[in-house]
Amino acid sequence: MDGKERLLHYVWKYKLFTVADLVTTEGIPVSVIDTGIQNTDAGPDFFNAKVKIGETIWAGSVEIHQKASDWFLHKHDKDKAYDSVILHLVGNNDAKICRTNGEFIPQAYLAVPETVRRNIDWLIHQDTATPCLHHIKEISPILLSSWINALLSERLERKTMDIFHLMEQYGNNWNDVFYITLSRCFGFGINNDAFERLAKSLPLHCIHKQRGSSSQIEAMLFGQAGMLEDEGDCHYYRLLQQEYRFLKHKFGLTPLDGSVFKSLRIRPVNFPHIKLAQLAAIWYRYDTLFSLIIHEEDKEQIKEFFKVAPSVYWDNHYHFRYASPAKEKLLGDNALNVILINVVVPMLFAYGKFHKRDEYCERAVLLLEGIPVEKNRITDTFLQAGMKACHAGDSQALIQLKKEYCEKKKCLYCRIGFDLLKRYNL
Repeated sequence: MDGKERLLHYVWKYKLFTVADLVTTEGIPVSVIDTGIQNTDAGPDFFNAKVKIGETIWAGSVEIHQKASDWFLHKHDKDKAYDSVILHLVGNNDAKICRTNGEFIPQAYLAVPETVRRNIDWLIHQDTATPCLHHIKEISPILLSSWINALLSERLERKTMDIFHLMEQYGNNWNDVFYITLSRCFGFGINNDAFERLAKSLPLHCIHKQRGSSSQIEAMLFGQAGMLEDEGDCHYYRLLQQEYRFLKHKFGLTPLDGSVFKSLRIRPVNFPHIKLAQLAAIWYRYDTLFSLIIHEEDKEQIKEFFKVAPSVYWDNHYHFRYASPAKEKLLGDNALNVILINVVVPMLFAYGKFHKRDEYCERAVLLLEGIPVEKNRITDTFLQAGMKACHAGDSQALIQLKKEYCEKKKCLYCRIGFDLLKRYNL
């Protein structure tokens, strides 16, 4: 759906059109009793609408197109699902449309009020990434609070769908899905995709079979990451190379290109080598970590599960090139919160949805409410503009707002944008 058609949907849904101007292409007045329920799936755009055309009241569906001829382009004239349409609304009346039996359907030109068009242009076509920032303080706190709650629900549902997609790929195996989700999180931003690719290239069952040896688990992870390809004079590095050559043959593994992992402008504690060593330590200690997490309600205890020190080699290394001053490489509190937010919470929420157990979904939300607000450019921008955030649930909502509405210019679907549009005085 293009922007013009989306605007027509918006005008219809919120009754922003001028009632007196709504007439069919035959000149018959149209009175709107109910615009209907917007449909986000296949089929007509609005269900259960009720309109009066002339002296006759019709109940059924409403379809909206920028150009009337799109009805035929989308083959609605051959789809019985569209026979229920009682009114076709268009921005450009360039064709007469009909049902599958050839019967013509009433059609009307839907005008976008100039005030709406002007304000939409102001919101969507400004150079700034979030043009409404300077007006957020004008929005009712109650509206902002309800929108934050809705955005958090959207974000959790989106992450749940991502997990369900992985479940389909991995035969509904929660441990495999947890392994991939956790691995992705250990990319800590810039390396997320690379760590997910690594996990998908190295099945969890391979790691389980070598759980008796921490060096073999490290060898598989570093080898699969393409980080054991160089010549080296370090004894531990050569040991990992030797282990990986054996395991690569044993499991038929194909390593990634090491160049997919980035270290530039990353703090040493987040170097991919350190993250892989920490992951290896976790899988050396635990067989099925997710089963422990779903039975543990205490946030601090869940954090303890991830406080596992890598092998002693990493006490004085951040990579394989040279040694560094000795320092134990445990995950810090900020990193642990990132794991809770991006792994534990979505997995618990998805688990609850999958098994229809609301208590797991509630635990997930309570976990978020017990974690401090995330500090990043997105949250800082909104907080400086006047929005309030008390915990990680709120910051997750702000991230959802930025990524799914602001960046995609979906001001029409944002409650903040809608509230500003209603004012007609931007």
